[in-house]
Amino acid sequence: MGVASTRFRHFAADTYMAFVFWTVLTSLGLCVWYFPLWHMGISGYEVALFSDMAPVLLGIPALRRALRRHRGVTAALSLVGIVVYSVQSPEKRLLGVTIGTAGAMLGLGSALYEDRVAGSGRLDRDIQAWEAGLLLSVAVRMFFQTNNPVWVTMNEINGGWNKTGIALGLLALADVVTRRSDEQTEERAAKRGDLAATHQHQHQQRHVAWVPTAFGFGALLFLLHSMYSDSAIIGRWSWDGYPSTGPAPVPWGGLVATALAGGFSVGHRIELATGMLWWAVAGAGACAITLVPGWAGFAGGLVLAAYAGSVTRSILHAVARSPPGRTLCVGMLWYNILVLAHVWVVAYEFVPGGPLLRERTWVVMAATMASLYAGVRAARASLVERPGGARRAAVAPAGPREDRRRARSVLWAAVVLGWGAMALRLPAATRTPEPFHSEQRLITAAIWTVHFDLDNDMWLAENRIIDAVRDLEADVMGFLESDTERIIMGGRDWTQRVAEELGYYVDYGPSPRKHTWGCAMISKFPIINSTHHLLPSPVGELACAIHATLDVHGRAVDVIISHNGQEENPLDRRLQTTELARIMRESHNPFIFTGYVVTKPHAENYKILYDQGRIHDIDPTDSDRWCQYIGYRGVKRIGYARVSRGTITDTEIQVGKFVVPAAGEDISAWAPSYRRVDEAHYETAYHFPTVFRGKGVRGHFYHVFNEPRYYD
Repeated sequence: MGVASTRFRHFAADTYMAFVFWTVLTSLGLCVWYFPLWHMGISGYEVALFSDMAPVLLGIPALRRALRRHRGVTAALSLVGIVVYSVQSPEKRLLGVTIGTAGAMLGLGSALYEDRVAGSGRLDRDIQAWEAGLLLSVAVRMFFQTNNPVWVTMNEINGGWNKTGIALGLLALADVVTRRSDEQTEERAAKRGDLAATHQHQHQQRHVAWVPTAFGFGALLFLLHSMYSDSAIIGRWSWDGYPSTGPAPVPWGGLVATALAGGFSVGHRIELATGMLWWAVAGAGACAITLVPGWAGFAGGLVLAAYAGSVTRSILHAVARSPPGRTLCVGMLWYNILVLAHVWVVAYEFVPGGPLLRERTWVVMAATMASLYAGVRAARASLVERPGGARRAAVAPAGPREDRRRARSVLWAAVVLGWGAMALRLPAATRTPEPFHSEQRLITAAIWTVHFDLDNDMWLAENRIIDAVRDLEADVMGFLESDTERIIMGGRDWTQRVAEELGYYVDYGPSPRKHTWGCAMISKFPIINSTHHLLPSPVGELACAIHATLDVHGRAVDVIISHNGQEENPLDRRLQTTELARIMRESHNPFIFTGYVVTKPHAENYKILYDQGRIHDIDPTDSDRWCQYIGYRGVKRIGYARVSRGTITDTEIQVGKFVVPAAGEDISAWAPSYRRVDEAHYETAYHFPTVFRGKGVRGHFYHVFNEPRYYD
């Protein structure tokens, strides 16, 4: 095998191991999140987040030398983070991901510290492989509708390709284990006369400001992870409802990969990448994606992506020149602090010191940008030489030109791969949805608290959510606890898959920068307008609502999807319910309410919602409710059902069937009737699906009443 093909094989193996790095890193927070989610507070398992500080061990010279000689050790450890998908226990899968993350971070740290042989170019190739691994991860997630198919929360049932991922990982590991030792590379470099350059490099290393470098690295990793580990994140950050105010994930997510690749491609231009002007431009982009909705915010996010890509090489070179162990230890500690802060801004109700960061995403972004500035200035000082006091343009040390061309080719191949995924998904993402039972002018509306698409056993649940929605024949469905575009939820948009596979319009709801747990809506009917409300929450968690106007069989019908606050904050819940009642009272359209109210039937908040909102309860005799409620006005109620949750979440599905008046028809005469009738009173098109009768299917069955209720 020729030298070129051997070097390509090595680069391909390193790129795949970098893909594994990003896989275990992005799955760690998702696995940790499962435990406080079910504990409704700090669980103790959060300590696993700090497994990424394993590079502190690189401060031990003997261990550092051992990892240098045996790179297969850290590669094998990182693979543990994807192999453990086969274990059913959530605790054991978390342990495996913790080991994998520690191994991946040790591998990155040992590569940065030990691949600095002057003239070999190995350090630059490792950085390029790390960048290519991120882009490969983004492209793969485009194909799998924002999921990574080798996460340990995936399996054969929910669409995982875990065995394929493990097989490729073993091939990459075999290449890492069998390739020639770097010590031999050093010897050849010395024989070529590069020893003086090596000594010069080591002399420069002693003058690097390692503290700002560490903070810069932590901020860079946090920014890449929180905003650019998936192509849909910044699009959802800039989303603000209908008429469409921002880019849809398909196809515009391809621009995210393009911006990242563009930044990576110019990263060797140190003078440009570390300049103050470029940082100021990126700062403007950071302000836009944090504060401005729509395309302007998305454009700012693309600028920030290009900046993050362009400074990656500079910061990693500076880290490589800094003292081993402590630099990455401090850097990862700062990364973890930013991750927790990025959670605290929305989870302030459940964490110690939460109010300090309540709704202050701008503080997290400002700290990130300030840290990046410190890091790039330190990198500039160490990488840009000033002979005789005069500055000269610098280029990061690099290997042979063919290596740089090969790396750029892989980067842009990943971008092309991502755009290919967008092209394949575009027909499904843009097809026109078809409502159920249009001839009968029916609308079936449902509400479900989906617990962030992470089921009771720590598996991603959108496959079963899709099956349940399909079987229910829901025209409009609200999903609560739905915002998964944060590090702890995997940075993903599971609504894409539901919308594409079943044919729905989708409103993701308030964006992550609105600091809610999320409420989303899918609709078979065109969404004329949707407004995202942040309901009054002076004390507790911020409550969200979507108020949408739909074109339902030619008639404008308003729908609300809402999630009120917790039982512990009665003032919040009263104010939130009063605001919902105001919105409904002021609408002149037929109205359907589906929401999470947290009240007993006929209690104070119940009366505020229904009496002040001038809507009718779908079934006032149902005394078993506590969280979810359905109400209506100006439509004819046909039926009401409660469907058990299965193992997807801790909350049932509630669903109502209604007939919508024709355009121009007077709705004032559509007063509710509380007379219950037999199912045979209506033709088959009006019936609820029979699949949920008896024992039902996949753990979903009609419960409480044991069958649907129908009304005259």
